Parts: sequence; structure tokens; C-alpha cells
Amino acid sequence: MKKLRLFLYVFLPIGLFAQIPNASFENWTAVSTYSVPNSWGTLNNTYTVQTATKGTPGNPGNSYLKLTSRTYGSSVINGIAVSGVIDSVTKLPKSGFPFSQKPLSLTGKWQHMIFDTSQGSAKVYLTRWDNVNQVRVPVANGNLKLQGMAMNWQSFSIPLTYVDSNAPDSCIIYFEASGPYPGNNDYLWIDDLSFSGVYTGVSETNIDNLIKILPNPTTDNLRISFVKEFGSSLLIKLYDVSGKIVYEDKIKNASPTLNYQIDVKSFTKGFYTIEIINEQQVVSRKLVLE
Repeated sequence: MKKLRLFLYVFLPIGLFAQIPNASFENWTAVSTYSVPNSWGTLNNTYTVQTATKGTPGNPGNSYLKLTSRTYGSSVINGIAVSGVIDSVTKLPKSGFPFSQKPLSLTGKWQHMIFDTSQGSAKVYLTRWDNVNQVRVPVANGNLKLQGMAMNWQSFSIPLTYVDSNAPDSCIIYFEASGPYPGNNDYLWIDDLSFSGVYTGVSETNIDNLIKILPNPTTDNLRISFVKEFGSSLLIKLYDVSGKIVYEDKIKNASPTLNYQIDVKSFTKGFYTIEIINEQQVVSRKLVLE
């Protein structure tokens, strides 16, 4: 019988990491007529308009990072910050900071708003150097697109998805106030960043000993059944190929008597990922909708 991967997560109260440089944006350096947050790459030294400025007071602390998309000539420059070095031409990260932990998520506080229709996002990349093939390879990543508006400070959490069981050696955190089509004065304010949780690895297990997800591929209905008790509280998420959540539901008492179905007839054909999460585990499996 084919074995699939079961991702096991352990949530530890002491699993908070302090390795993010200038994580609360308390430290800034004056450069000419503007300031830049220490250890963070911005576009302030590329354009005469400043898209990354210091806000006060912080939440908590004395200051926070204000990213604002601003008009420059006939275009709008996106408000971007990278925990490391940013490429001023591509506006993408070039490098990050040394990091060897395996956290479950990036957390923090933010406020945000857009004046057009292009939402910004927050992204996390953990990578390592592969000495055998002499290339940098991904270890984990997280991507959270901003939704609506947050006019007051709100907590956020970006879960990381691991694709490699080895420890990383580098981390990049990437924030942008706008999406591909920036609007003037779109903004994203950020403070109090930290990593939380500890990812304990990937173990090979037979998923059919716990859960059956059939049929796969499917065209209309997806059936989920449980061979044994899987928890009193359960969260089911279905992601499309871009990482967008297209289905989410909470259920109680996942037992062998539960006959759970998802109607997928209206979904676009293609590849999906389903996650089934209880208090201690996350089962992740690829699906095909035909």
C-alpha cells in the first residue's frame, strides 16, 4: 500500500525565536534627508520619494515600519521591505539573514489599507545551500495576501509549509503594501515580528490508517472518512495551485461514523492541496480535480 507523508507539528509555548534582525523596527539610521530601518532593505535610496518611513509609537515599543506606495513620475512605486538586501531593479529580495531554526509560523502586528484594487502581501522564505549540487534550495515558505482593511493594529500569523526535512541556513521576509498594480497611498504598517512554534519534521506513515480521501482524481464530490477518532475539533482547508484557500470548514467529533463530503463540481479543474488539521497534526495531500 502506498505511503504518503503526514506532517506532524508540535506547538511549544517556548518556541519563540528572536533571530529576526530589528524585528520591532526600533533601530533606524539617518541617510541624507531620510531614514532606513536597520537590517532591512527598502527602495528609499532608489527613488526621491520614501516608501518606507518610521511610524510612532510602536505596538509595542517606540516605532514601527510604515510602507506606503507613492506616485513617482507617471507610475506608482510599491512600498516594499525585505529582511536583508533588495534588488533595486527587480524590486525582489537578493539575500536574507542567517537562520537555522524550523518555526511553524511568522507572527506580528499590522495595519493596512488600499486605495485601488491591488492587495499587498507578506511572504517568508527559508532556504539552504546544497553543497552537492551547488545551488540554493527551498526548505519552507509562507505567503499571506492582505484581505480588506485593517484600520487598527491586528495580529497576523503566516504558516510555513515545509518541502525539505533539512534545516535552513537563510531566511527572507518580504512585505509589500500593494500587489502588481500599486495604488497611490496604499499602505502596510508592521511591528512586533517573531517566529513561533517548532516544526519537528516529516515522518512516513500510511495515511489510510487515519484518514481516507476518495476519489482522487475526482470530478464532483470528495469524500473524507476516518478509520478512528481523529480529534474533537477539526479544520479542513482546500488550496488551489496558487496557494489560495478555496474551501474551509470546521467540524467536530471526527469519528468513523462521520461521512464528510465536499462538492467540488464548481471548482476549476486542476491540482489542489487539502489539509486536515486537528489539535496535534496536519495531514496534507495533493488532489486532482478533473
